[in-house]
Amino acid sequence: MKSKRSSISGLLLATVIFGTIGIIRRYIDMPSSFIALCRAVIGTAFLALVLMLTKRRPGFSEIRENLPLLVLSSMSLGFNWIILFEAYNYTTVTTATLCYYMAPSLIVLGSHFFFRERITPKKGICVLVALAGMVLVSGIIKTGIPSLAELKGILFGLGGAVLYATTVLLNKKISLRSPFDRTIIQLGLAAVILLPYTFLTEDFGSITFTTSAVVLLIVAGIVHTGIPYALYFSTAKELPSQTVALLSYLDPIVAIALSALILHEAIGIFEIFGAVLILGAAYISEKS
Repeated sequence: MKSKRSSISGLLLATVIFGTIGIIRRYIDMPSSFIALCRAVIGTAFLALVLMLTKRRPGFSEIRENLPLLVLSSMSLGFNWIILFEAYNYTTVTTATLCYYMAPSLIVLGSHFFFRERITPKKGICVLVALAGMVLVSGIIKTGIPSLAELKGILFGLGGAVLYATTVLLNKKISLRSPFDRTIIQLGLAAVILLPYTFLTEDFGSITFTTSAVVLLIVAGIVHTGIPYALYFSTAKELPSQTVALLSYLDPIVAIALSALILHEAIGIFEIFGAVLILGAAYISEKS
């Protein structure tokens, strides 16, 4: 069993890595669907190597029993990546990230409608607070209706949040005992699903394979998918759920900080206040 300190360190590293994916995407001049496909393929290969080195065997009987739900969750995972990467194309990493972090509020609503989980007054208030934060982040109060490109980025970010929430809700119905097994199967199925979609929607002849782009694709697949997923699932099970929830909020904080430092994205008082409302509501909702 891992020590608590090493588990926290591993989870911290995974969370920080997740927070840098928006920066990496900005430097890969390729279609979002192709980046998502490569991320799924390379991430699956890395996790398969981890399985081989640790001599673990997936629970194939459990996988067969849950296959329909695994296919649906893999589909939502893969298209979630595509839509989030498109959000980074049209708006700032900060805005896309905060739109994406509407997912916890959507999960609360989805759990109520699909699993009949009661929305407590505290959770209901948190959903409303997150929506208020979303209004501030959108810039409507400060500048009126956003530009078409900015609006598309916001909608893509929210679409990513919907698909991420869908993935989480589907995972609640999947009865695999090993989160690692579920993750490698989902990544593998996402690759299988995204392959025909990418071939049908993208002109591969127009994609420029520069050395830097190929290196960053490999980084996105190994460093931003394989390694953090392996770290997350090997450490999160050793820690209290509240600790995991708290540390997960380093993801958007890292994304926002790096977007300001590296991409020089400006963030005003409205956006800061909106960020506090969205992330605060998400955290308090998870503690309810």
